[in-house]
Amino acid sequence: MEQVMIGARVKPVLELDGLRFRDLNGNGVLDPYEDWRLSAAERAADLVSRMTPEEKIGLMVISSRTMGISQPDPELTSHDGALDEQYHRIKNDPHNTAGLPYEGTTQQITELHMRHFIMRETPRGSLIAAWINAMNEVAEGTRLGVPVLVAANSKNELGGFKLGSTPNDQDFTQWPGTLGLAATGDLDLIADFAAKSRAEWVASGLRKGYMYMADTVTDPRWFRSNGTFGEDPNFNAAAIATVVRGFQGEHGLERDGVALTTKHFPGGGARENGFDPHYAEGRFNVYPTPGSLQKYHLPPFQSAIDAGTSSVMPYYAIPSAEQSAMPQPPLTEFEPVGFAFNKEVLDLLSTMGHRGYVNSDSGILSKMAWGVAELSVPERVGKAVMAGTDMIADTNDVGSIREAYVRGLFSSERLDEAARRLTEEMFALGLFDNPYVDPEQADAVVANDRFAEAAWAAHLKSVVLMKNHDGTLPLRRDWLAGKRVYVELFESDLRVAKLDGLRADLAAAHPDISFTTDYGNADVAVVFLNPFTGDYFQSTGLLDLEIHEATNINLAKIKQIRAAVPQLVIGLNVILPWLLGNVEPLADGLVAGFDTRTEALFEVIVGNVAPSGRLPLTFPRDSDAIAVDESGICASPNDVPGYDKETYMEGRPYVYVDSDGNNYRLGHGLSYR
Repeated sequence: MEQVMIGARVKPVLELDGLRFRDLNGNGVLDPYEDWRLSAAERAADLVSRMTPEEKIGLMVISSRTMGISQPDPELTSHDGALDEQYHRIKNDPHNTAGLPYEGTTQQITELHMRHFIMRETPRGSLIAAWINAMNEVAEGTRLGVPVLVAANSKNELGGFKLGSTPNDQDFTQWPGTLGLAATGDLDLIADFAAKSRAEWVASGLRKGYMYMADTVTDPRWFRSNGTFGEDPNFNAAAIATVVRGFQGEHGLERDGVALTTKHFPGGGARENGFDPHYAEGRFNVYPTPGSLQKYHLPPFQSAIDAGTSSVMPYYAIPSAEQSAMPQPPLTEFEPVGFAFNKEVLDLLSTMGHRGYVNSDSGILSKMAWGVAELSVPERVGKAVMAGTDMIADTNDVGSIREAYVRGLFSSERLDEAARRLTEEMFALGLFDNPYVDPEQADAVVANDRFAEAAWAAHLKSVVLMKNHDGTLPLRRDWLAGKRVYVELFESDLRVAKLDGLRADLAAAHPDISFTTDYGNADVAVVFLNPFTGDYFQSTGLLDLEIHEATNINLAKIKQIRAAVPQLVIGLNVILPWLLGNVEPLADGLVAGFDTRTEALFEVIVGNVAPSGRLPLTFPRDSDAIAVDESGICASPNDVPGYDKETYMEGRPYVYVDSDGNNYRLGHGLSYR
């Protein structure tokens, strides 16, 4: 039998029959949970039988925890500055309950028995590794030596969601956005993305990912569309299975894998006119179309489950019976409570074959407690746990979990079941045998040149040629000889500084092109647009999908440029299916990226790379196609993807058609001939 890697800093190591094992409880005996020869399920069952209720309860929360490097006062750190020991108030405690403890990292691990944490910072790999190593050293010294598992949101896509940043950030290798990966249509590329990203995570000690979104985009106004693989449920299903196997392992969760949490069950795309359940206006999932849940929303989750996803995250939303065609197979009725509290919805996971655990979304005990607001926090805990939720995110409110248990709001059987499921993941990852990583190795792996080259190739492959009037593109070298090219960028208030950098980068990469900063004497203008609308955490009204000043695009200046130059090419960043009527008619050529590097769009524009991407989303024809009446009913069904909306619209058009007659439907993309 091949010896597994053993890592110990505090507890002794046992040697039996020439094999080494960690003596995690320090009793000098090899107990079943310490024996790596047994299955993860066997080890978890033994461990849970030895744990106190307090130790099991601590497993059931996962909380954001600041790193020592983010603590400005060195006196409030430990382990050579790695751990932040400043006391923080209970996170997501809506009532600021008196008597609940404030705690630093060590106290959270040793006294509250917390073992799951979320990393929000973005430092270099060695700092992540040192931080996680230090937490595991503290954990190893506790009674049973249960390790720490750190999660993060996806880190390998350009333009991904981040909570804050610092000048010392060092990103992992930046591939196109998730929509950009979908635009490549290449599952082998997505598998390569997952394998290389996995290597960076494991080297840094990150072993749990809150990713990826299996949601099918069906409402064009949904702010989070850019975090999905698009609107095709069949492609979504194939892509999500590919990333699950790529991160976790081909045949289940492996020792060198990253456990994924697939979200947001049973599908976040079925929004009511784009409103998101992070705020009250979006608290409902709506299914006005018969059979839409089963046809469009569940297939990617079934695929993730079949691939063995370690856990599933239900969304915040309430399933609305009033705004849904009922019954909505495979569900026959909707309890009007959020999905993490909804037993019928979570039972569906078991029916679909899910054998992992259920991890709630952040804040279900506080401001996103949709449908259960009248319950106390412990009562919310009890309802969620008895419905099938095993872990509550993003909170350190161990006290409310304890109170719910003591009051009998959830059973001992459910406590043990949750503890088994949560620790089985840790055993499968090998953390009970060696939770430590080499910080120097982390820096060698993260953002290495080989990974960067693969990511660049993916950026190039994600570009979609949407319009090419009279063969304007590519702007070939022979045609550009003697001509001047003007480059412009429109986005946020940081535009000027970024534009200067972009112009310098393009000039350095293309010394044979004559660039000008005066569009008045340019022969061709290449204008890059990065519109933005909405807010992650609060409603801004019906999301504005027009491309104009309100979405950070100076439309008046674009028209001035158009009037001054013989040819205009637009490079558009697509994080949402924009309404294109303001800009597409102005363009001779239109290329799209999806959090794709601007330089990659330019490579396609000048013909160094042939376009091969295809649209992962359908663009709406105009504002009438997504108009909402006084009763809140949308002209196109909220729960049906764009490519299929016209099926349910009684002859009314939905898909955008450009001035050359191209239909911007799912799968559209032109080629150079």
